[in-house]
Order: sequence, then structure tokens, then C-alpha cells
Amino acid sequence: MKDKMKKGGRGKTQGATGGPTLTNGSGDFEMKQEESASFPVKIQGSGVEPFELQVHGFWLVQDAVTSLLAREEVYPRSCLSLALAGMNLEPLVELQSLKGFRPGATLRLMEEPYSPCSAREHVGRVLELLRAARTPDALVEGRSPSLLHTLTHTAATEKAGKLPASNAKTEPANQEGVPPEYLLPGSPHMPLLAVLPHSSQPETHRCLKDLSLSCWNPPPGHRKLQGDFLYITVLTLEGRRCDITSCSRGFYHNRSTEEGFDPRPAPSTPVCHCLTDLLAHFSPGFKRALATLRNRPQVPPAEVLPTPYRTMCWLGPSSASHIHRNLYSRLEEQGSAQSPDWNEELQLARDLPQGSLEERLQRDRALLQVNSAFVWAAAQAAETVMDGFVESISGGPDDPGFLWGGLFLSRGGAGGAPDGERGRRAAQKLELRGVQLYSDLGGALQGLHTLPTATVDYRGVRLSAQGLAPGLEGPLEQGQGPQPSPRGLLYGVAAGPQESPYRRRMLELLAQAAKALSLQRHAVLAPNGQQVPLFTSVDAQGVLGPDGRFYLLDLFRTLPVDANYCPSGETRGEEEGERGGDGRKGSGGEEDEKEGEGWPERYHSEKGLPRTFPHRLCRLRPELIHEFAQHKQSQFTKRVRERMEENGGVEECVKPGDARGTDAVRGACKDVGSVSDIIFEMRFNPNIFNQGLDFPRCDGASVRLQKRLLREAAAFITTHQIPAFIEDCLQGIDVPLDGATLRQALHQKGINLRYLGQLTKAVSQSDDKERLRHIMRLAVGEIVIRSSKRMFNNFLQGVEIASLSAAVSHFLCCLLVSHFSSAPVGEETKKRSRKRGRGGGASDSTTWSMLSGAELWNLIVQDATETYGITDELGSGPDHLVELYRLQKLSLLREFCLKTGVQLRLRDYLLDNRTKAAFGPDDVLNLFPVVKHITMTTADASAAFRAAQSNMKKGLLEPAYEHLKEASYLFGRVCDDLHPEACHCLSLMARVAYLQGQPTEARSVQLRAVVISERVLGFDHPNTIQQYVLLAVYAYAGGEQALSQRCLFRARLLTLTVHGEDHPYAATLDGCLGLVLTGEQSGQYLRNALKLNTSFFGPKDLRTALSQHLLSQSMCLAGDYRSAINHEREALAAFTSLHGEDHPQTRCSSDFLRTITQNAVRVERTLRKGAPELMDMRTLEILTPSAETILEQLILVAEVRKNTDSGLQQFRQKLRELRDAEEANRAAQNAGEENASREEPRQNGGREENGGAEENGEGPPQGSREENREKQPGGEGSVEVTDVNGSVQQPTEVESAAGDMAPTTETGGEVGGRAEAGEVVGGRDEAGEEVGGKAEAGGEIGGRDEAGEEVGVRAEAEVHTDPANKELEGHSQTQNGGGETRTDSKVKTAIGKCESENLIAVKEILGNITDPSEPEVVANGVATVSVNQLKVSLVTEEGCTANGEAD
Repeated sequence: MKDKMKKGGRGKTQGATGGPTLTNGSGDFEMKQEESASFPVKIQGSGVEPFELQVHGFWLVQDAVTSLLAREEVYPRSCLSLALAGMNLEPLVELQSLKGFRPGATLRLMEEPYSPCSAREHVGRVLELLRAARTPDALVEGRSPSLLHTLTHTAATEKAGKLPASNAKTEPANQEGVPPEYLLPGSPHMPLLAVLPHSSQPETHRCLKDLSLSCWNPPPGHRKLQGDFLYITVLTLEGRRCDITSCSRGFYHNRSTEEGFDPRPAPSTPVCHCLTDLLAHFSPGFKRALATLRNRPQVPPAEVLPTPYRTMCWLGPSSASHIHRNLYSRLEEQGSAQSPDWNEELQLARDLPQGSLEERLQRDRALLQVNSAFVWAAAQAAETVMDGFVESISGGPDDPGFLWGGLFLSRGGAGGAPDGERGRRAAQKLELRGVQLYSDLGGALQGLHTLPTATVDYRGVRLSAQGLAPGLEGPLEQGQGPQPSPRGLLYGVAAGPQESPYRRRMLELLAQAAKALSLQRHAVLAPNGQQVPLFTSVDAQGVLGPDGRFYLLDLFRTLPVDANYCPSGETRGEEEGERGGDGRKGSGGEEDEKEGEGWPERYHSEKGLPRTFPHRLCRLRPELIHEFAQHKQSQFTKRVRERMEENGGVEECVKPGDARGTDAVRGACKDVGSVSDIIFEMRFNPNIFNQGLDFPRCDGASVRLQKRLLREAAAFITTHQIPAFIEDCLQGIDVPLDGATLRQALHQKGINLRYLGQLTKAVSQSDDKERLRHIMRLAVGEIVIRSSKRMFNNFLQGVEIASLSAAVSHFLCCLLVSHFSSAPVGEETKKRSRKRGRGGGASDSTTWSMLSGAELWNLIVQDATETYGITDELGSGPDHLVELYRLQKLSLLREFCLKTGVQLRLRDYLLDNRTKAAFGPDDVLNLFPVVKHITMTTADASAAFRAAQSNMKKGLLEPAYEHLKEASYLFGRVCDDLHPEACHCLSLMARVAYLQGQPTEARSVQLRAVVISERVLGFDHPNTIQQYVLLAVYAYAGGEQALSQRCLFRARLLTLTVHGEDHPYAATLDGCLGLVLTGEQSGQYLRNALKLNTSFFGPKDLRTALSQHLLSQSMCLAGDYRSAINHEREALAAFTSLHGEDHPQTRCSSDFLRTITQNAVRVERTLRKGAPELMDMRTLEILTPSAETILEQLILVAEVRKNTDSGLQQFRQKLRELRDAEEANRAAQNAGEENASREEPRQNGGREENGGAEENGEGPPQGSREENREKQPGGEGSVEVTDVNGSVQQPTEVESAAGDMAPTTETGGEVGGRAEAGEVVGGRDEAGEEVGGKAEAGGEIGGRDEAGEEVGVRAEAEVHTDPANKELEGHSQTQNGGGETRTDSKVKTAIGKCESENLIAVKEILGNITDPSEPEVVANGVATVSVNQLKVSLVTEEGCTANGEAD
């Protein structure tokens, strides 16, 4: 894998042309240069069909060759060069500097002689090609697979970066849009087999039966002298055995057989430069299979490129033994290359130039490749060492050291960590964190180097893997007395007094690094009593290597101490003992007086902190230091202002020369604990609270200040950060779904996982603990799994390798099956006796089999109590967790496997069966190493992505999209998009593309995001679930309803596996499923979504209100008007409570409630009169939402769009069509009655309206409007309505109240214009989208949004009236809440008719409805308002609605 990553090179990515091209996303001139330098050239060569290659002028010739070697037309050829006009090109020359090189030039591939190394590389490329003939099975290798192709149902390759889909057949129920029974809400059974559907990608026939090194390999001496490199044996599909010789010219068939060695060429055999050409020469079957392989659909790189790091898959194939294939690995066994110097490779990559963007991209890619190869090598080394293939080279039996593959592996922590096994593990983890901190430093601080480091957990043991440090010699080992050596130990307590330019340079770098890491410069007393200045922890050492680089070692105490787990009493006693009689720490009385300073009042009694911990290496997280410094800075600003106001005011104190301002700053610095008394500066001493460490007496005040700051920082976690996390969970900002996302959310706030006990305590004491039950469930589950993992590590260390699968299955039974006990002794003896003849070598050591479930659970509870401080939360077994917290055993199983590296066979496990073991030895397929490593930054790509996020927050879609395209390009250049941040970038780019009106582009990009999330984060990671939901939305927008349903089914299945149904995000999923499905299933999902939203967010939340409306809409379609009225009434109450009565959401909900209420009246009256069912069908048609309406509601539920307008155009068009049909029908039956009803409103209501408008000088004369109405009967400007008795009424004309008014918006923008019928309005919404349409009863309304952009709305404000109304006012609403006029209508006439029909229940509902702002259409006496009018927009995080109104 290392070689493959290294050979991939940057050229392969540079040659790709499928990614988005850059314009001026960030205004970077270099990016424009790259785009302008791209042009095509023609490639020709022997054995290769001519083709075109897109190149860049800045490429080197070797970059073009690397790109060529990755092309399908060239692969697997290698050892090639390029020639232009008959002249071979030097590999290190830039293409743009070549004479005669221009767009369209012809380059010719030239075959170069092989070397022994390049010949082996060529054979390796051939092996890659042969392995590609078989469908890769990531599960066997423990890698997370991509399963999107099982849903897309087509094998055709999509264009322009779209992913290919397979013609996989899924369940017939899915094809019909009916969800499987186990996906229905409340289903008790969820089959695990459905989590990993079988791939249906066609598998190409194999090309050869076998390919391996010959038994005559390696060549004897006399053949080496004649140029033979190696001998290969091939077994063709025809059954022919051939021996092949590799030489400098290529490959040829020799005369050797199994019985005799004859290296002479066989008769009539050619010498082929490519091995596949030779194989095709004597094997027709290979030739046909190779042609089939080359003609298969091309798989996009995101699916086939190796991920930089292994993404653990906890499930494996259902029958692993049947899918084990011949991978021709015997050909690689003899390819023992020299062990790489990992440190040198990493430092060379770090030292690459960074002057231009291209140089930075090459450096980032090189760093990623080296670190990726190092991590794979560390995992392989740990397996080799723990499996017993490597002998120890140093250390005792408790801490042996191993050397393998250029890596040094050891079990001990850096510097001899205290507190046993847990202390060693903590030291290894903190060492990795310290290396990460110093590796992330940029600029000149990159002169401080760290060794490549990783930790590997395998078979219960944690190994620390490091690259070999360069040879170091101490300064006093050269016999030069006090004169230091140019290389050696330059920094640290043991370095001694030195003076050299190298030491001064290192101290300068350390001082700058300390400032960047918020570490305080301080001094400690060495054992000889001398003061040693330090910028790091006392354990750190700085050395100058023979390569001239400065290295930092032993960084496990880089971060400050967590005072919550360093009890003051113990520290004080130890310090008093250390002070003895010399008093080097200052006055003991003064220290006692200040002891405990920094803790809040009653902190210990309320929080139970500080307390002891199983090890003494508890350190604060860097995120916490950052948050605490910001908190202190806000306090500092507040105190400065308060002090200035106390001394004459801020304006007076800030005048030049006024000492009061300086005194205020100094006082504020002292109040907040700034380490400087003239400016705010927050730094921490990492050596505070370290036992056995003395500080100079003169630093007593500084030490006391540091203790105070560390206590305040520790208390800040429990008093601020944990409550802030809980509040974010209540608001739906943080919605963790499993242990990984919970850990990520806590770490983002600087909360260590040792505070899980404090988190459960805070949740249990919260008034909203019922709404936080999913957080409690996750926290308790994480505590159980982490404690059980520690028990599992101890458990495995005493198990022999032959018994590993049986021991692991036994432990799982004890963990997840309540009261599980091992088999009786007699039965176990019989089983062992039956297996004795089958290699069961572990029968003599079965101590592990004596473990019982009760014993294991007691150990878990004891560990959880010591580590997390919980007591009664875990109960007596897993069934207690299921009953009390509704924890899923399947979720616990998944978390345990992911944390320990256990891979299980794919089958359904019965975890509640106490009579039979749930797991057997055959269920444990593998045990993979779990590697923790540093992450390499992608600075330029991440900066572009952050710029896009910033633009999104401002609502600037176009700049955001350009930045996202730039970031996507840069991620592709560095990591081939196989990076978690690249996945988030693509997901956001798909969202922006959709918001810009490009659903096809959004779907294409989202497909890539799904595949990358599956491969990089995991097929069942919560982020993958979210990406599936977004893909479902975009697929629905493109008319692919079946694919949308399958994606949502997949997302719900994964959610049930990961967490269960009782989770806030399950409400989002069910809401989406309720929209894309029809019939009874739709109602089931919507009811469950409403239930979950109500329980997690309360009845007055916006999500709950939207769920109420969607369910009401579904009930209308089902004919259950009573339930629909009840749900819509709850939605209206929620909208009114949230936004008030005048908000568009409230008005739309009121209109819809009135509509369904009056439809209920009509249905009741129709049934009483015995009319045919045609009336009911027409009602259903009116209320049935269109596909566009469902899509708008879908993007609201899935939170694709945070802001949206009501968008009533489609429904109003349907109303016009229905109105015209009803008008024609009634005109034929009641012509005379119709004419009478037209005249009365024209003389009364219309005159009143127009008179009021004309008095103010607004609106056209009445005659002109009547003339327009006569010219367009039944058009967009008018509508005929009927009262409850069926009489046709003439609609009242609507006057635009906007007139010539120019009101001011809430943000100060001017909104003006006249709203005349048919005028055009346009502008941009808050997200930067252009909003337009036709204003049927509105006018041109313009203004500026918060960002200063011109804003307008094209509002289709078609107005319909009720004849019972005496006065109507037009309504037009801008996107930012300005320039609006309202229409108030009453429904007294409808209420009266309801009373006459004795519909008292309807009257009571209508009596509580506020007067709507938009009038309604009355058809057959019933007001009808579209479902589109209830498109409710979610509220943004800033608290603004779609129309820009504050909540």
C-alpha cells in the first residue's frame, strides 16, 4: 500500500480533467494561470492507440509521464519516456519551456530498458490489473465499502463526473415504493443482513489461473551476468504452464519446466516490453479476458482509489471462506525492498518549498502520501510483532522494543509514564497529541521537527510506532568539557548550561511556538539547584540531529494539567513535603492562604470535583484553552469598561495621556488573571501541579496565578462548556447519533471524555432531561463501551493466538447477553476433545472461558465508577440499559467492534437468547489493528472551504460556489477528494448548486459526496446517513422518486442500526419518508415524526409545527378532516406563539385551517344530501399537493434551505382552473341568479373599496379596472366565487395599499414602488438567490437586504374575496419584511352557515382562528386554500425567517 500511494504521485491527479475548473473563486492569480496553461496534446506509441491528453504548462515531463501511466489506454505499461520531434525529453524539464511544444503537439511514448527494480514494479502493475478483473471486496480487507451502486439500478456510466450505477436488483417492495416491514415505525425487528446488501456489479472472468515466481527463481550467477532479473511461472486458462524470463529488454518465454531448468528462449517467442503483450501472445483466453476488462465501464476514482487511511468496517462477508481468492500474492513475497527511513521521508516532505500555490499543493500531497504510507506500515508492523514474527531488541519483558520495517515499536509511554498500564496508554495518546500540535505550526515554526508517530491497538496491547530518529550524540560525550557539540541535546532540564548559536536558534523557535500554543515561559529548579528556563513541559527535550534539524521529543505533557483531576489536598501535602526546610517555594502560610483560589463556591459539594483519577496524566484539550481564553477576553473587555466608567467615563479615560485608562487596563488584567499587566495575554504553565517539581522562590506569585487559572479553566468545563453543549442539543444544533459524533461534539467544546459522568449528571438534573434522553443514552453507552474495552484489552492479553476467535466470541456473549455463563465443564471437555484433532492447540489454556456475564459486568461497573464517577446508572446488566435508557444491544455491539477492531460475520444475532450463545468462533472473522495518527492539514483547500462557509452565512451564494469549486479542486489535487473535509465541501457545493437552481449538478456532486463519506468515514457513519438524505432530496428534484425512496430507506435502516428510532434525526427521516411515500405508510411516518419532534423539541417548536401541518395535509388526503383540523390547529398555535399573528407562516396556516374546515362542512352537507362522490374527489384534487410542493416541503424538512418564501403560484394556477370549470357549470344552470349576484357586490363593496383608495389618490379609476375585468373574464385579475348557498358572487376588486409608499425595512433598507397588477418585481433573497415571478396583485417592490444587496420580490398575490367581507386590502410582502399591505377577511358568513348545518365542532374551531391576511376562494360555499400556502420555512440560526422577519 505504501508503494502504491507513493507511485500514485501528484501527476495522476493533475492529469484528471473531470473535476470542476476554477475561475476566480478567491481571486488567486496563480489559479488563473493554472487554468490558462491547460491544453491538449496527442499521444502515440507502439502498442497504444493514439489519444489526447490534457496537460498543464507548469508540469514537468515526469509529471506528464506519471499521468500517462495511469491512463486506461497505457496501463499497465511502465518504464516509458516521451519524445518530441524525435528527441527524447529530459524528465525534469517543464513542458512550457520545450522548444516547439504547443497545443496539439504530438508526443511519442518511448520504451526504456528495465532495471531489476523497474521490472518488479512492472510486474506489480500487471498484478494490479489482474486483481482488478475481480470485483474488489473491501469487507475482506476490513475497509468500509461503498454501497451506493446497489441503489442506483443502472450499469451505464454517467457523464461529467457522475457515478456509475449498477443494475442491481433490490427488494420488490422498494421498487413499488413500499418500505419493508422492518423499516416501518415501531417495528421491533431489524435484520442485520439488510445493512450490507450484496453487490451486483458484474465480475469479469479471470485472466489467468495462476501467476507466481518460478521455482527456479532467483536466477543463478551466470544468468545474472547475462541480464536475467527474475523468472515467473504462468498457468493459463487453457491449462498451459509457461516459464517467463524478465530481462532489461522485457519479457520472453523460456524453455524451463518443472523438471528442468533451461533459460533459453522458446522457439518463435517474441521479447515483449509489456508482460501482458507476451501473455496475450500464447494464451487466447487471456487476450479475450483482457479485452473484456478494458472495455468494461470506467469506475470513477472515488470508488477505486485507495483511501489514505483504513476506515474500519465492523461487518464482514457472510461466508468469508468461500470468497477467499487467489490474489497472486506469491509473486510479491520475494520483493523485499529496503526498509524506508520514515523520518527522512517525512522531513524531506516538510522541507519542500511553499512559495507558490503549486509548491504548497505538491508539499501537502507529499506529506499526506508519506503519512498514509507510514500509518499502513505501522498497522502491518503491529500485526507482525504481536503475532510473534519479530524478536525483541531491547527492554525487559514488561516493555520490549521491536524494530521492523524502519519502525521502532514499544509498549511503554514516553519518559516512563507512571500509573501502570493506564498511565502508559495515556502517555502514548498525549505524545501523539503533542506531536500534532507542533506539526500544525506553520511559517518559521516548521523548523521544529517531530518524529513520525502513531499508536496501534492490537490484541489488547497498545504499541507506539515511531520513525527512527537520526543518530544523536550528547554534548558531553565528545570529551570537550563544557564546550557543547554542534549536535546533541540542546534543550531540557538535562541539557545543562550551554551557549551556542544552535541553542539560541532553538530557544527562539520554542519561544515563538509557546506563544502560538498559549504556553508560558517559566523556570524550574534542576536537581542540582540551578534554574532552567523552559518553554515546554519539563519532560520535553530539544535535540540537534546530524541532519541539521531541530527535533522535539517527549511531548506528552505539552498541554496544561486538568485541575479537576488533580486534588488540591494531595498536591498541597506533597508540596509542603517538598519544601522541607529550604523554603524554595516561598512561604507555606501564603501558599495555604491561596490554596483553592479559582474554584467556584460549593464547587466540590455540587460537582464532586476535584477528585482522583486512575492515572495522573489528565490534560486539558487545546479547544478548551481556546474557548477559555476567549471567555477571559470578554471578561477583560467588560472589566476595562466598568473601571473606566467608575473613573469618569470611557470617553475621558481613553484620551491620550490619561493615566486612568492605563490603570483600568492594568486592573482588568489583574482581575482576569492575565500573565501581563499591560495587555491581555492568557498563557499556561504546563508544569503546574506536576509532582516532584520545584519552582524558584521568586516565581511564587506567578505559580499561584497559574494554579488559579488552571482551576478556573477546569471549572469552566463544568460550569460553562457542558451546559453550553446541553443547550446546543436542546436547540438541535448538536445532534450526535453515535459515540463517534458524541465524542466529536464534546471535543469541539474542549470537553474530555472523562467528563462523561459529569455530562450524565448534568442531564439527569436538567429540567429537560426527557428531551435529552438521546444524549443520556449515548453517554451511558459510551461509558459502558469504553469500560468494557479496557476489560477486553486485559482479557485478550492472556489468550493464545489459536483461541482468539473463541475468546472474542465468549467475551461478546458475556457483554451483551444478560447472566451469560460458560458451558458446563463436561460439555466443554467434550467439545475440546472433538476439536483436538483439528488443530485446537489452545485446549490447555482456557482460563478466559471461565469469565461469566455477571463477573464481567461487575468489572465494568467498577471501572466506570473509578473513571467517570457514576454509581447507579449502569445497573446489573445490559438488560437494565435497554429497559432504563432504551439502549440497543446492536448499537453497543457496533460501537464495541469499531473501538476494538473486531470484525463479525454478517448475519442476524439473537442477543436476547439466554439458552444459546449469541456468538460463536466462526462469527469472528478478523481482528484489525486500530491506528491513531496525526492528520496532515490541507491549508489552501481548507481556507477556501472556510471562505465558502463564511459567504454562505452572509447569503452570498455565487462567491460561495466559486470558493467551493476552488476548494474541491484543491482537495482533489492533494488527496483525490478522499478526505472528510472534502466530503463536507462537496456536500455544501451540492446544496449551493441546488439553491442556485441547478438540481442536476447538485445530484451529480452529491453522488460523489455519498461515496466519499462511505469510504472515508464509514458506510454507517452518521454523516453518511445525512448525505443519503440530501441525495434523496436532489434525486426527487430530478424526478427520480424511486431512487429518492431507496436512499431514504437506506438512511433509516442505518439510523436504526446505529442508534434506534428514538432520536431527533429520525424525525427528519420520517418526515421526508412521509412526503415521498403515499397511502397509509405516509401517515405512519408523519405521525412518528410528529411524535418525535414533540417529545424532543416541544409542541411550540418550528419543526413540530411543520410536522403538524404535514400530518394535517396527509389526513386531508385520507379524508379524515377532524384529525386534519386538530393537527392544523396545533400548527397554527405554534406559529402564532413563535412569530405572531401577522407572520406569513401564521397567515398561511390560518388559511389552510379555514380551507380544510370548510371542506369538512361541504363533505358533511354532501353526505346528508346524498350527492354522488364526485364532490369528494374534487376536494381531494384541490388539497393534493403537487410534486413541486412536496419538493419544497422536502427541502424544508431536510433543512436544505434554511430560508424560503411561501411560493403559491402552482396552487393558485390550479385554483384558477377549477374556478373556470365551476364557473362554466354554474353559468349554464343559474344564469339569471348569477347576473343578480354580480351586480350587488359591484355597487356596494367595490364602490367602498375604490372610494377609499381614490380619496388618497391611489389606484386607477374604477372604470378602468372594470374595463380590464371585462377584457379578461376569468383571467388572473379576477375570480368568481360562490357563497355557502351556491350563489355565484362577483369578486371585489383589490386595491394595492403599497401605492407610492416607500417604507423602510427592519434593516434600514428602503423599500418602495407601486404594486400594480401585472407589474414585475425581482431581486435577491437573503441567501443571495434571485427571486422573481409575476405580481398579479402586487407591484414592483425593491429595497436592500442586510448585506446591502438590492432586494425585491415577484409576488403572485392573486386575491380572492368572500362576499360577506365589507372591505379587503391587498397584500404584498417583500423578502425582507418591508413594503407590505395586508388583506383582512372574515369568515362570519361561513360560521353562520356551519351553525345552520349544526356543525358545532367546526364552529368552535373557526371561532379561535385569527382573521387571515389573504382572502380565500369559496367554491360551493367552502373556502379553498392550497397546500402550497403552508410551505413553512425553518428559522435560521440567526433567528430570521425566509421573509427576513425577526422571530
